[in-house]
Amino acid sequence: MLGVRGSAAASLALYCLYVTNIEPGQYELVFERFLNNERKEMPDIDMDFQDDRREEVINYVVSKYGQDHVAQIITFGTMGARASIRDVGRALGMSYGDVDRVAKLVPTKLNITLESSLDESEEMNEIYNTDATTKKLIDTAKGLEGLTRHTSTHAAGVVISENPLDEIIPLQLSTKGTDESATMTQFSMDPIAEMGLLKMDFLGLSNLTIIDKTRRLINSLHDKSLSLNDISLKDQPHLNYSQEEKLLEYSKWKEVA
Repeated sequence: MLGVRGSAAASLALYCLYVTNIEPGQYELVFERFLNNERKEMPDIDMDFQDDRREEVINYVVSKYGQDHVAQIITFGTMGARASIRDVGRALGMSYGDVDRVAKLVPTKLNITLESSLDESEEMNEIYNTDATTKKLIDTAKGLEGLTRHTSTHAAGVVISENPLDEIIPLQLSTKGTDESATMTQFSMDPIAEMGLLKMDFLGLSNLTIIDKTRRLINSLHDKSLSLNDISLKDQPHLNYSQEEKLLEYSKWKEVA
C-alpha cells in the first residue's frame, strides 16, 4: 500500500502520470505547488509505504536500477548538552551520582546548549561558579557539544543515480535490516541534495499496515474484494458518525481527500 504526502499528493502532473489517483481540481487542492518555478530545490516526492514492506520496496529499487546505483543515506548523531556532560564525567573518572546530578540540571528543551543552560538554570549556574570540579566538567563538555558521536541510517532517504554511486560519493556498508550488504552513503542529506543527486523518501508507516490488514480481514471474513478506491469520500452519514464519535477530527472533510 502506497501513500503520497505533501504537495506531491495534490500535483496535477503526478495525477496524469498515475502516481496518485486524486484529481486535485475535484477537491480544490493547490495543484501548482509541487512544480513551482519559485522552488529552489528539486521536486521531492515523500512516499509512505507499509512499515512491514518498506524493505521490500528498497530491494525492488536495487534490483531495478542495480546495487551500484542505489544507496540509503547516512545520518550523524551529535553530542547534546547532557550527553557531553555524561561522557566527560566518565572520562574524568567522576562518580556517576555527581555527574548525573549536574546533567539533570540541563533544562529539558530541544537543542539547548550548555551556555544557554547556565543562563536558564540558576542552580546550575551557581554550582558552575562555586565548584571548581563542576566548572571543569562543564567547560570541557562545551568543547564536545555538536560533535558527531555516531552514525545511523536515515529513516526514509534513498539516493538513486544514473552512474555508479562509488564514482560520485563515498559509500560504506550498512548493517541496518536483514541485508548486511546494503550500501549507505557517507554524505548526509544536504550535501547529496547540493550535488543534484536524486533523493527519494521511502517512509514506513504503521497506519498503512493497519489499514491494509483491516482491508484483508474484511475481504476474507465477508467474501469481498474491497479496495480503498471503492470507498466514497462523500459518504456523509459515516462522516457525521466519525465526527460525532470523535474518531476523526477534521474541520474540513475535503482535506481528507
